Amino acid sequence: MNSINFHKDLKLNGYSFLSNEDLLRYVKTISKDIALFLEEWFNNNDYIIVKTSGSTGVPKPIPLYKKFVVNSAKATSTYFELPSKTTALLCLPIEYIAGKMMLIRALTLGWHLDIGLISSFPLERIDKTYHFSAMVPLQVENSLHNLHKIRKLIVGGGSISNQLHEKLKNVTTTQIYETYGMTETITHIAVKPIQNSVYTISKNSSSYFQVLPGVTIYKDLRNCLVIKAPKITKEVVFTNDVVNLISDNQFEWLGRFDNVINSGGIKINPEYIERKIAKMISYRFFIASIFDKKLGEKVILVIECEEESFKISNFNLFKELTKFQTPKNTYFLKEFITTESGKIQRNKTLKKINLD
Repeated sequence: MNSINFHKDLKLNGYSFLSNEDLLRYVKTISKDIALFLEEWFNNNDYIIVKTSGSTGVPKPIPLYKKFVVNSAKATSTYFELPSKTTALLCLPIEYIAGKMMLIRALTLGWHLDIGLISSFPLERIDKTYHFSAMVPLQVENSLHNLHKIRKLIVGGGSISNQLHEKLKNVTTTQIYETYGMTETITHIAVKPIQNSVYTISKNSSSYFQVLPGVTIYKDLRNCLVIKAPKITKEVVFTNDVVNLISDNQFEWLGRFDNVINSGGIKINPEYIERKIAKMISYRFFIASIFDKKLGEKVILVIECEEESFKISNFNLFKELTKFQTPKNTYFLKEFITTESGKIQRNKTLKKINLD
């Protein structure tokens, strides 16, 4: 007997299906990777194996319970008001959780999902409008003139730069949300609207992340975010993200605990400095540290460009920073090392710097 483990309103690329087998036959004609994942989703195990992004270490496989994955899909549908027959575009690799979740949302909720090109320019050849999609910042940066093709867009897989954030603030055709989450939390557990309140679903200030219903947050002794979300994970998730708790359901992300710099006994969040100077630099950059005999660590600025192309004075660049926050050296690299989703791999990139 043919089995059916998906919503009756599901459509992929405009096609409807009568059974799991029918769906799998079609998917095998368009994507081997998606077919393999669907076979895993339809098997008798109560979990799937998902690979972490590897942005802060070596990618590793972790199990996620299918019932939690379904709960996450339903939470997204409820929060963003995306019912059955929602039109959606999949333009993320199925290899990672964000791509998998777009497919699971369609299966669970009965969306009409189109499987687009997995590229850095996902909207370039699109000639229709969708209710919903998910992208990484690099894809959004390359799609600024085509964002009108998506009505609601979530952006994850890395923090949105200040430069991109400023560009997106004035987009009037699309509701755009920065997301906070990780593989262990089955993508986002909190969202932050990028534009003014007229585009937001909740009363959430655009400066802060607001957690989804059913999620509880608090801080540990390191001031890092702790997540309790029993509908999507059995374990309490201790993160390495330093935050400022605004309320019991809102937080401000300050930076990664892994990146905190101890310079002369002063603890510095590099991401805070980056936000302060972002408007002054048109290139990709990040703040890091190197060993210093006197301070222990000293702050440095690393910019992705040729040195002769950088024409801004240090006085203007660092005027909003304290003495300890001000970079003591600036280094230029032709190209940063990044993950597949475009996240800068800071430690690997730092190894390219000639410190002599």
